Amino acid sequence: MIKKEKKEKIIKKFKLHKDDTGSSEVQVAILTERIKELTEHLKINKKDNHSRRGLLKMVAKRKKLLKDIKNSSEERFAKIVQSLKLKEARSIKEKTDDKENAPE
Repeated sequence: MIKKEKKEKIIKKFKLHKDDTGSSEVQVAILTERIKELTEHLKINKKDNHSRRGLLKMVAKRKKLLKDIKNSSEERFAKIVQSLKLKEARSIKEKTDDKENAPE
């Protein structure tokens, strides 16, 4: 469970405008933090299959949100993936490097 102060800090960092609390970027950031905490819990409690199912649901939801962000704006997607240090950041970086090095 994310503490209120930590959640507010995440919202402040990823919000798109002054009153934003539920944009896709904010949701992805909060889900990422919850996934990290639950992963640590599952390292200790290996047989907690109910929590493991919840983790898989959160990962799937985050994946859908990231796909939505990517479809709407590559720049926003690259920014959030790099700031959260997700695996997709590598593929984005490679694509941008290929575009820069491509002959015209």
